[in-house]
Amino acid sequence: MFKKIHVVVAVSALFLTACGQSNTSSVESAAPTVAASFPVTIENNGTSVVIPEQPDAIISLSPTATEILFAIDAGDQVIAVDDQSNYPAEAPISDLSGFTPNLESIVALSPDLVVVSFDVDGIVAALTAAEIPVLVQYAAATLDDTYLQIAELGTATGQIEKAEELTTQMKSDIDAAIAQVPAEAAGLTYFHELDNTLYTVTSATFIGSVYALAGLTNIADTAADAASGYPQLSPEFIVDADPAIVFLADTKCCGQTAETLAQRPGFEGLSAIANNSVVELDDDVASRWGPRTVDFVKAIVDGVLTVTAK
Repeated sequence: MFKKIHVVVAVSALFLTACGQSNTSSVESAAPTVAASFPVTIENNGTSVVIPEQPDAIISLSPTATEILFAIDAGDQVIAVDDQSNYPAEAPISDLSGFTPNLESIVALSPDLVVVSFDVDGIVAALTAAEIPVLVQYAAATLDDTYLQIAELGTATGQIEKAEELTTQMKSDIDAAIAQVPAEAAGLTYFHELDNTLYTVTSATFIGSVYALAGLTNIADTAADAASGYPQLSPEFIVDADPAIVFLADTKCCGQTAETLAQRPGFEGLSAIANNSVVELDDDVASRWGPRTVDFVKAIVDGVLTVTAK
């Protein structure tokens, strides 16, 4: 059961984007400078969201948004986060759910801004009717989407300069990491494991786009159901593809390691196992599109270097 819950939490928001949700937003304010100026109007997915004053009672029902809010120094403005927002440690985690949001529980906390990663059960309309500003930040499809969401939260919280600093630092750190990838790494194949039932991602997803920065080739792109973005592969498919690197994004949910991978029938002959090229990722870092994407990129690069160094 825990494994099933993890997979839903890690993938559902990303899957909604793959199914056609767009993540578009822009910001209008009276003073287009880095200084905080309220009220602000944010064009969020086709809806004008007015935030009359700098919020100091924010509820985040999105683990990624929670990480962004704290990274731009808006953590002190957050009064509650959803039950999946386990980072950073100081986030005021609650029993609120982003997947099955309860209007009464949210309203009872008197928030002046709510951030969600998708609209479910009409929660956005209900919050709007209660005169509570709500921002929907759908799962990013690209890093540029991530940077736009950081900017949006910076404007919404009055932390514009901090948001700009975060984006600049992320871009610099990612560029520095990718610069370490040697030319001979181009085209190296990989398999990204979401859980031990062999669900994975294709290059058409945010996760896949991050791997593409390092020039890697995704074995899942040729899977029969690759169009979904999140195909389930068979053991035979993986063995036949024989990826040079395996990235395990199910270490926390499902207890997977290089050792458990090698114990699967037929997997003992994989090149990634023979060459010690199995990378054990932090599930959360590998599934969220916020500030810790930098850590994800660094883990990918480290995996590439283990192969090219041989």
